[in-house]
Amino acid sequence: MPRFIKKTSQKVGLPPGTLIHVGEKRTDKITISLMDYDEKQFQEKPIEDAEEAFPLKDEPTVTWINISGIPEVDLMEKIGKHFEIHSLTLEDILNTAQRPKMEDFDHYVYLVMKMLCLDKEQDAVHSEQVSLVLGPNFLISFQEQPGDVFDSIRERIRKSKGRIRKTGCDYLTYALMDSLVDKYFVILEHFGEKMEVLEEDLLDNPTREILESIHNMKREMIFLRKRVWPLREVIGSLTRGGSSLVRESTAVYLRDVYDHTIQVIDTIESFRDVLAGMLDIYLSTVSNKMNEVMKVLTIIATIFIPLTFLAGIYGMNFKYMPELEWRWGYFAVWSVMIAIFVMLLFYFRRKKWI
Repeated sequence: MPRFIKKTSQKVGLPPGTLIHVGEKRTDKITISLMDYDEKQFQEKPIEDAEEAFPLKDEPTVTWINISGIPEVDLMEKIGKHFEIHSLTLEDILNTAQRPKMEDFDHYVYLVMKMLCLDKEQDAVHSEQVSLVLGPNFLISFQEQPGDVFDSIRERIRKSKGRIRKTGCDYLTYALMDSLVDKYFVILEHFGEKMEVLEEDLLDNPTREILESIHNMKREMIFLRKRVWPLREVIGSLTRGGSSLVRESTAVYLRDVYDHTIQVIDTIESFRDVLAGMLDIYLSTVSNKMNEVMKVLTIIATIFIPLTFLAGIYGMNFKYMPELEWRWGYFAVWSVMIAIFVMLLFYFRRKKWI
């Protein structure tokens, strides 16, 4: 349940813009990396303090500052003051329970997305908040912990592959968003393959373990939907010219990410429908098995009702029962019982009950 409900009670009563971390603290170490580039030159280095990157703010090059780990309040205040980031944005960055959203502050754009990773041992999806602050010639990204899905983008920047070194910060922002969305497809492929195996096992032998797996996957789909569904609004706002910092040439690529996001959402909805159908199949199969058992028991009981009736009659201790003195009485009763048994079996067979 903590994956679905985040505790935000520590912010109750505080004034807007109060900088306080809300959410799980995943690392105590803060790492900051800097990439500064244009078409002709490139530099990359880890830095101890974000202030080392401040002189690059007014340079014509693209400056990407990536901060892994939740920064301390004093560091956030320094960054906010130098890059003129609103206190409400700084507050949202420290609150890792945010839903994906986009806010345009004219001189910068604030984006919130979720980076998902798959834990194959637990067969569960873990979420990490990624905050992006897009400025005219700088991009600041905030992650909850080291490790991300941006290595391919860094490699493209280092080797000047494609058009990323020839474009601005808006294209870099697109590349990061596209990388995050591409990871969603990898996770959905894993669940799609698992669902096919589950469906085959469900038809062959429905067990409680399969039912538990279905419920776990339904929870994962709810978890994914909650983190992906708002993303369509975020990217849609950017593609509709919601910010002057996003050029039309980049908006074309953002529309492609929007299409991918819609595809991810449709896949999640399809998986939810399939899982609901699998749950119905499980319940129907178990019910049918129970009906088969009840049918067999009912047939057995029906056969023995007349036999029990005869046995009950001749088991009474009345003194005057003509058949008790008859020499062939015992064999006659057995013959009648067997005849009733055979006739009932024939009748059930004719009715196709057995």
